[in-house]
Amino acid sequence: MPKLKIGIVGCGAIGSSLAKEIVVNMADSACLVALYDIRQEKSAALSKQLSKHTKFCVANLETLIKKSDLVIESSCAKAAWEIARKSLSNGRRVMVMSVGGMVGHLDQLIVLAKKFNVQAYFPSGAISGIDALKAANIDGVQKVVLTTRKHPDAFKGVDYVIKKFRGALKGLKKDKILFSGSAGQAVKYFPQNVNVAAVLGLAGIGMHKTKVRIIASPTVHKNIHEILIESKAAKIFTRTENILHPQNPKTSYLAVLSAIATLKQILQPIKIGT
Repeated sequence: MPKLKIGIVGCGAIGSSLAKEIVVNMADSACLVALYDIRQEKSAALSKQLSKHTKFCVANLETLIKKSDLVIESSCAKAAWEIARKSLSNGRRVMVMSVGGMVGHLDQLIVLAKKFNVQAYFPSGAISGIDALKAANIDGVQKVVLTTRKHPDAFKGVDYVIKKFRGALKGLKKDKILFSGSAGQAVKYFPQNVNVAAVLGLAGIGMHKTKVRIIASPTVHKNIHEILIESKAAKIFTRTENILHPQNPKTSYLAVLSAIATLKQILQPIKIGT
């Protein structure tokens, strides 16, 4: 059986971790064929880290798509939809890490995937309970609430926080609610912080009905996500305390591992879990 040819778009913390995993631990069933980053020095540097003899970096997205069977998007929410659209339109499967970028494009995504007979994959990311949510939603879910707690440093550079709270997070002594509203609004205002809200909304009762609270907490040093689900089948509560990714404190390590687990599920003949 031929190896799955994988291209990665975005060579930051997540893309780099995935590239290394593919090269080191998945060589029997997959091969890395291309890396692309809008900052070409990043893809070039990663390519050199991975191999002294093979040049993985390519000059543009179109070249990466042509070389790949599966495109992994690990760039940013603003670019995610265009990467997914081009990949599917060229008959390539795509794994989307910046799931927030898919909000508002899901119907188009489904049309393209059906038209070209390919699949799009959204890893669960830094939360638990997506399997139970999907199962419970078969017979109706009434309520989904996500509460996210992160250290104030995780919100540095977020425009919404800068405009609304200005310098209020500096020297914060107690928890401060930064946002309370729908998952759709949360993804809009916090595109780099709450991809989990997008996954939750898309997997369950929708972006409008799924509710989100985002809290800056000076006492926590992990990204904490609590999910409450009320349904006809069960009342479900999950709490995930994430270790921060060593290369990017805005990213949870579990989000990377979730992508690796999704990739393994694609490659393996036996699928376990909902």
